[in-house]
Amino acid sequence: MTSAAGQHTRADTDLATRASHHRGFWFAAVAFTVLMAFGTAPTPLWPLYAARDGFGTTTMTIAFTGMVAGAAVSFLTLGHLSDRFGRRRIIVPALVVGLVAAVVLIAWPTLPGLLTGRVLNGVGVGLMASTATTYLHDLYREAHPERRFSVLPATVATAANLGGLALGPLVAGAMAQWAPSPLVTTQAVFAAAMAVSLVLVLSSPETVDRQLQEQRPSRFALLPGARRVFVAAAAMGFVSFALLGFVSSLGATLIHDRLHIDSHLITGLTPFLMFASAALAQLAAGRLGLPRTLRTGAVVFPIGLTLTALSLYHPALWLLLIAVSVAGAGAGLLFKSGVTIGATVAEPASRAGVLSVYFVIGYIGMGVPSILFSIATQHIGLGSAVIGLASVLAIGAALSVALATSARQSIRG
Repeated sequence: MTSAAGQHTRADTDLATRASHHRGFWFAAVAFTVLMAFGTAPTPLWPLYAARDGFGTTTMTIAFTGMVAGAAVSFLTLGHLSDRFGRRRIIVPALVVGLVAAVVLIAWPTLPGLLTGRVLNGVGVGLMASTATTYLHDLYREAHPERRFSVLPATVATAANLGGLALGPLVAGAMAQWAPSPLVTTQAVFAAAMAVSLVLVLSSPETVDRQLQEQRPSRFALLPGARRVFVAAAAMGFVSFALLGFVSSLGATLIHDRLHIDSHLITGLTPFLMFASAALAQLAAGRLGLPRTLRTGAVVFPIGLTLTALSLYHPALWLLLIAVSVAGAGAGLLFKSGVTIGATVAEPASRAGVLSVYFVIGYIGMGVPSILFSIATQHIGLGSAVIGLASVLAIGAALSVALATSARQSIRG
């Protein structure tokens, strides 16, 4: 009887533990989505910030890249910490930093406050993005140990990451279109969402035992002979994020100046379609395999860039929406390929560190080309600058895919 009772108690405990991890899985997915959405929310609001603080497109781009800089620093210096201290112990500070960023953006309505808030926003995004995917895998494995090879964690992580980036501009665009004081209301709505997410994550279990994390592996270690492959993968991340950053930072201005559309909802819809297409393309790529995903991305990406340039020479909203959707799909395929390659060429104990470097390079791509583009428009005009950017990104994508393909074959040989 005692033995049977003990077994019954252990079974009940096991069921409760698995249920806790199952809830935590979905709580973490919600938190991931909310914080990533907060990162791209200002996209349709940039003209309002520019009007409030009196700055031009170059300053607007620099303000956008404040988030990029914060995320890059966070990835590089803090991205590995969840392997040592725990997943939840990093995601909680990520949400707290995001909350502080929202408060700064509300309470400090000047350009320095905007820059400070964006940098803090980036730090939170970097902490979340470097940890949440692994946390989701950990929680799902604990909740469903019998489903070791399920694709659900990766699918949910992709949907939360790029889906959140897509939802941010759409929600903010709706706020700017219909809500009073949109620069304050938008931040308040996201602050409330992050506060709820924080409560949910605090009620979720930790999945890393700190007592077992005594050994500190190298942060960045590649398999022998894999350096060229990683460089090619990182280049794919750079060019794909360059497109995402270009539309996120300057899309609203281009729609206003070139298409003469003042609707904030439309300016939010454009990046929403781009990020949503990237997410859907990544989900669909699971059935293609890496070689076909590489080839498809190398074809779709330049087609999207060409359509984007054409939409500015022959202004039409329908053409622009199609263009950013196609280009976003190509960017999503290239980015997914780069992540897959980066993970496979990393030493197993350094995978988190290697992927953090990959994301840093990607986020640099999100910021630097957009700044250079805004400067170039002042000297050679918008049309020439768009053609130049599209050409550079298309050539960069083709070269990086070719290098990755040949380098992987040489390693196998």
